[in-house]
Amino acid sequence: MTGPKTNEGATKVGQRVGTRAQVRFVRSSAYKAREVLNLIRGMDVRTADETLQLVQRDIAIVIRKCLASAVANAVNNDQQSADELFITACFADEGATLKRFRPRARGRAFRIRKRTTHITIIVARMADAKLEMLRKNEAAKPASVRGRRGAQSVATARRDRVARSRAAGTGAAAPADHDHDHDHGDAASTTPATLVDASATAGELHPYGDGSHAPLDDGSQPDGFPIKGNAQSMLFHDTDSRYYTATKAEVWFATAEDAEAAGFSRPGSQAVAGSDEPDESADPEAFAALHPYGKGSHAPLEDGSEPDGYAIKGNAQSMLYHSPDSRYYKATKAEAWFVTEEAAEAAGFSKPGSQSDDEGDK
Repeated sequence: MTGPKTNEGATKVGQRVGTRAQVRFVRSSAYKAREVLNLIRGMDVRTADETLQLVQRDIAIVIRKCLASAVANAVNNDQQSADELFITACFADEGATLKRFRPRARGRAFRIRKRTTHITIIVARMADAKLEMLRKNEAAKPASVRGRRGAQSVATARRDRVARSRAAGTGAAAPADHDHDHDHGDAASTTPATLVDASATAGELHPYGDGSHAPLDDGSQPDGFPIKGNAQSMLFHDTDSRYYTATKAEVWFATAEDAEAAGFSRPGSQAVAGSDEPDESADPEAFAALHPYGKGSHAPLEDGSEPDGYAIKGNAQSMLYHSPDSRYYKATKAEAWFVTEEAAEAAGFSKPGSQSDDEGDK
């Protein structure tokens, strides 16, 4: 097999891009590791760590340790800031297979294969333009939204919310320490608490102003807010976007103008007229959804058909690819498409034995 097996194409032979960490001979199959790695590819390291904590798979524990090692290498060896890093590539290669057997009747034995895998995670610094945009958007967010990052900041967010509510009210709010001493006071003494609750509710329902709305309790769309916004990438998708269905809305907007006023922007696939190709640096999630194994790969179309220019079928379960001259090409259901066989091999796929035998006969 030629070329590096990166599943992302983010590294090149003889050239170092980013900072990497590797865990070798993990007692798990590469398939199980790839299922989890596909979830965090392209994320910033903080979001990826939070995602791995919620994954109900044992291999996620090892992957999280590998991610922490990659971040530590970038901070200590390359003097990078952990808050500015994102996962530019992550992949799992097959390691040595331990062969055992189980005795059976009549002197027979069944083979047992104990798989191992090598897990690699590469982190790099985000572009300056994206970092500047993220900082501005983070500073513009309400404290209630910023406080969702951790339990420690929740209390700070609540104090900030109460302070803003009291400043916007009559200014006669009683200190929080004395609230229990006035449970039976008059209506004037209860007014500040009412203002606090009303302001907190408004800030939670409309985190980016009147034209925005938080998702409902079940995560569904509020009436009159059809635009989806993603707070991680600070991009919004309207109903005409090809990624509208796949995008998880963290905030909803009434119009595209309201989303732009809140600091969100259109993804590359919408900003460029006549172009369906998202920008990898501007919208890594959309790029990963369209190219699950990096440049040279393509996800199946919505109807499962072949994208233009991608003739090689790839099966993610067996990690095998089939060219049009393969005897199993028509029977194979493509879970990924590739431009060339080299692109499939660089993504970790291999040619099945039936194709090798056919070529040898020719």
